[in-house]
Amino acid sequence: MNSNKVVAKNIYLTRKQQGWSQEYCAERCELHRTYIGAVERGERNITLETLDNIATALGTTALALMTPRGKQ
Repeated sequence: MNSNKVVAKNIYLTRKQQGWSQEYCAERCELHRTYIGAVERGERNITLETLDNIATALGTTALALMTPRGKQ
């Protein structure tokens, strides 16, 4: 699985574990809801800075979001 898909899935799973909607997550990340959706679908190439901001908002690290979890 390519790195965009790994990051996308990990952001989605982490957001769901928090019980957050895309809209709430976007607010916490200071991004638009449609952008978060596109990231979660692997449609966007995000910068490391944006990845770090999302990770911080989700209470995790960029490295954790880039690391494959179990069966991808």
